[in-house]
Amino acid sequence: MAAEPSPAHPDYRYDPVFLLHRGGKIGMHPSVPVVGDDDLAMAYTPGVARVCDAIADQPELATRYTWVANTVAVVTDGTAVLGLGDIGPAAAMPVMEGKALLFKSFAGVDAVPLCLGCTDVDGLVATVAALAPSFGGINLEDISAPRCFEVEDRLRAMLDIPVFHDDQHGTAIVALAALRNAARLAGRELGELRAVLAGAGASGVAVTKILLRAGIGDIALADSKGMIYRGRDGLNPVKAALAEVTNKAGYTGSTEDALRGADVFIGLSGSTVAEQAIAAMAPRSIVFALSNPEPEVHPDLARAHALVVATGRSDFPNQINNVLAFPGVFRGALDVRASTITEGMKLAAADALAALVGDGLAADYVIPGAFDERVAPAVADAVASRARVDGVARQ
Repeated sequence: MAAEPSPAHPDYRYDPVFLLHRGGKIGMHPSVPVVGDDDLAMAYTPGVARVCDAIADQPELATRYTWVANTVAVVTDGTAVLGLGDIGPAAAMPVMEGKALLFKSFAGVDAVPLCLGCTDVDGLVATVAALAPSFGGINLEDISAPRCFEVEDRLRAMLDIPVFHDDQHGTAIVALAALRNAARLAGRELGELRAVLAGAGASGVAVTKILLRAGIGDIALADSKGMIYRGRDGLNPVKAALAEVTNKAGYTGSTEDALRGADVFIGLSGSTVAEQAIAAMAPRSIVFALSNPEPEVHPDLARAHALVVATGRSDFPNQINNVLAFPGVFRGALDVRASTITEGMKLAAADALAALVGDGLAADYVIPGAFDERVAPAVADAVASRARVDGVARQ
């Protein structure tokens, strides 16, 4: 007999969230019929042998005669699941299934969630590399920093298919797109802005890097110990490299100290920022409080002082949501059989996303909504075009 519900073991039978997840959120469905002997003979033995022989002779045919060309692996070790932390591979599966669901729903990309039972860098790299022949791309997800940087870098060097750590680059693409439009609303250029970013994990590092490439005037990055600056003790190699190219003003104190007179605040930290610190920013400031489920500063408080406020939540305007990026990025990369995803392709994705706002630009509309049907096609087209320019497209 089933145990009685308790606070530790609640009764999930009538919870609508659990009912939606029951049995998983995705499944495998055939793309060709098998209803008779002729179908069976072509789909499996003996007909399948002819296709296998052809691919053995010409490996590139796999992209035409198997699922590889339209299939992405969504890979995690469960060590940095959004808002939940290190919960392990089994508990990470609902998130990875959700990612696969979004790939298919928004861009028609088939995706397979793979939650791996190893956490060391060598093991992750070896496992993903061994699985790579079955896929047209690799979407890394929820792998804790700084290991995630090495995992991605090594896989990009080893594989000739797109490898994309969405926690880094998806967030960065959408944040850049939103900031371009927020700056336009403020009548400013990116090169005129001074930004302060709280959070030096995967997403914080990637947002910092893409803003530097896009020409931000200055950006200073903070971690849990305060501002990152040249010469600070105890910096890991990733932070030490950023210290060389950020924080031109040399801030050494707290995030809130650096915010005095700043034009932009971007929060990716899970920490809090006092309303007074937002009030001390420059006039017509821009606040992206992106931590989930609780933003660094409540949007209502921030709006009393800032021109534009964005969050990572769907219940406030200007949601910085990775679903605006990753489906279209992979759709475009797969469509041209890109061998990698270049920095130019990421910038092109951000530009395409920003352009969709157009004349509708307003304080509560600096980024399209998640269900704007223009998003994935526009991003895909921009990514595919830039892949050709960058010389990584194979068709």
